[in-house]
Amino acid sequence: MEQSLDMTGRLPESLTVNISYAQHRKGFHGWNRTEIAPSFHRLYFIAEGRGSVVLNGVSYEPKPNQMMIMPAGTNQRALTEQDDPYTRYFCHFDAQVGEWPLFSADSKLYICDAKNPEFIERIFTELVGLFHQGGPFSVLRAQACLLTMLACCLEDGGYTDFWKDFLQQTETSKLGDVLDYIHRHLHEPMEIELLAEIVHLHPNYFIPYFKKIMGVTPMHYVQRKRMEEAKRLLSYTDAAISDIADQLGMQLAYFSRLFKGHTGLPPSAYRACTR
Repeated sequence: MEQSLDMTGRLPESLTVNISYAQHRKGFHGWNRTEIAPSFHRLYFIAEGRGSVVLNGVSYEPKPNQMMIMPAGTNQRALTEQDDPYTRYFCHFDAQVGEWPLFSADSKLYICDAKNPEFIERIFTELVGLFHQGGPFSVLRAQACLLTMLACCLEDGGYTDFWKDFLQQTETSKLGDVLDYIHRHLHEPMEIELLAEIVHLHPNYFIPYFKKIMGVTPMHYVQRKRMEEAKRLLSYTDAAISDIADQLGMQLAYFSRLFKGHTGLPPSAYRACTR
């Protein structure tokens, strides 16, 4: 038991977060949506209004002064009252501990009454401003705001077993060998059948199993890891862009198009910005 608790205590040391969008919005527009399964997590603070969400088939009715975390890959539907729509702060983000998503796609909605709603609203307002302000130090401060609110949501909601559940999930998952294989063979063609064979699953079962744990499909994950490696090579080596594409097993034109779609910048512009 002591070893398990010690391991759990060290988990945040390898936690990384990345914010892809943050906003404060009032009104009916932008909330109502049919079922989707986004590839990013959502953090919300509800300031006013009435409505509901359905996550993995379970219905909830978030109230003013509540926070909630909607994990990536979960099936989500949302509805708000047209005569009393939600006023909400929200943030789209990725969060991982090492290779593992912080929140799995088969989990529930993490929802709580904020013990200090004025503090949360102030921190969320700061996060939104920092995100739109841009700049390297703004990114660091925005990440600090996000981590503070995630901790508040989990603590205020009484999710005391969160890290214990996370540890059990990652330790018992069969995907460790798959992730290791992907990491060691990024430069090679990657087929679903090959990855499924590692865990002795039919591809039709492997794809939803992978997405359930990781929040994205296997090939989406492979692309993301290749782009992470490309960013590292562009920032810290002088390798030609064509050589980097070759190292990742891609034709130059396809690599450039994929990289721009992932980062918003062509490889050459990304290299110039990070040096």
